[in-house]
Amino acid sequence: MHVLRVLARHGFARALRGSGHWPAPTHVREALEELGVVYLKFGQVLAMRRDLLPDPYIVELERLLDRLPPMPPGLASTIVERELGRPLGELFTSFDETPMAAATIAQVHRATLRDGREVVVKVRRAEVGARVAADLPTLIYLAALAERVSPPLRAFDLVGMVREFRESLGREMDFRLEAQSIARFRAALADTPGVWIPDTVSALSTQAVLTEEFSAGERIDVYAEMHPETKHRLAESISALVMHQVFETGLFHADPHPGNVFVLPDGRLCLHDFGMIGELDERMRDALGALLDSATRADVRGVADAYLELGLVGDDLDRTLLETELATVVRRLHERPIKELSIGEALESLVRVGSRHRVRNPGVILLLTRAFLIAESLMRHLDPQMNVLAVFEAEVPRLAAARRSPARLAAAGRALALQLERFLREAPNDVRRTLHRVADGELGRVRVPGLEAISLRASRDLERLTGGVASAASLIAGALLATIPGWHRAAGDVLLAVGVIGTVASARGALRKSRD
Repeated sequence: MHVLRVLARHGFARALRGSGHWPAPTHVREALEELGVVYLKFGQVLAMRRDLLPDPYIVELERLLDRLPPMPPGLASTIVERELGRPLGELFTSFDETPMAAATIAQVHRATLRDGREVVVKVRRAEVGARVAADLPTLIYLAALAERVSPPLRAFDLVGMVREFRESLGREMDFRLEAQSIARFRAALADTPGVWIPDTVSALSTQAVLTEEFSAGERIDVYAEMHPETKHRLAESISALVMHQVFETGLFHADPHPGNVFVLPDGRLCLHDFGMIGELDERMRDALGALLDSATRADVRGVADAYLELGLVGDDLDRTLLETELATVVRRLHERPIKELSIGEALESLVRVGSRHRVRNPGVILLLTRAFLIAESLMRHLDPQMNVLAVFEAEVPRLAAARRSPARLAAAGRALALQLERFLREAPNDVRRTLHRVADGELGRVRVPGLEAISLRASRDLERLTGGVASAASLIAGALLATIPGWHRAAGDVLLAVGVIGTVASARGALRKSRD
């Protein structure tokens, strides 16, 4: 009842009369803050749904404060002792009871290990688990109620959104998962110059306590004001780091605001807080690269192809209408002054257009849009004249070269060979079984005389087709490898020879069939 009273007081009851009666954005934010940690965190998730909510609501929800008053004195050290199973004095030579920061899920304390290393200790709030267990069922009930009362809301899948939020909140509350993310980022960026990520102290980390190396740096915005001559270099470093994460490693920090990006005394960047990360597989990275490349060339059809590769498309998609709206987005992108161009805003516009056409945008794309917007805001704060889109255009040749690297070609060749092998092994039998079932009347009770002969001919034709496809694949892979000096050229020559032989064999088979 408390939740309903708070929502009613902030005008949510009027929303039952239709979308024209939604409460003001300010009232939405204030209600979520009053309801506590679970609703506050859900509001932060809604702030990423630029494909669903109007701009005034997004702007207001982004103001949700991810901080609470500190825990009572002594409670954090009690939690640490309980989690680690030892008295505080046996774990640290010093432990500052006054937190460096206090957020909704946890607060952070500075400490010194027995071996002299300086660390920070992230301690989960004692009441968070109980609040989540109590509030999440209510939030799911409210989402289901809203969908029943207002059928248009069903298109947003509010219940599914809350369930996904429940899973993400569970991951954020488990510091063991954040420790794993830190280890993955350290491995992915180990060879990236100018970047350092603090390591975790695994012996002093649990589900509710995370101990990390202390970073001696300054927030990037503070450092830039102290050293104005470094602003342009720092903006370029941020852009290079974002591009490297998104298009090469596929693992990206989804919350790169100034409080999570520090600059060390030696000038290196240092990333903090890996509770919110995203991961793009190779297919999505390729599609995203093609999307942005097409957008810079004003190729609307290419933009549509790449975007649909990223999203989940329904059967009722009107491709022509989608391309018409995408053309408007691309045109507006190119009409803006160079210094105002934004990859994040371009992605935001695309996902909104897609949502109107019932394209379901994967959560990682929404995370990526948010990451680009935050990173670009930071880059422009450092260097207002930076051309963000030009940074991407400069990366295109290198990214294309990386896609043609021998290792990438070899991996693609192995995957293609496995697919072709499976297809060659299974497809003829699948065709025979299907046609036999049709001939025997098992599919719709259809009986066609002589269908078995047709089945055999179709199977032979399919075998010739797959042989031709395999030969063509060998020719293409061989041609690509033959352009690279060294052993790759020799391997390319072999593949070319195999492709030529296969093509000749396929042609002879086709000639025999035509004579028959």
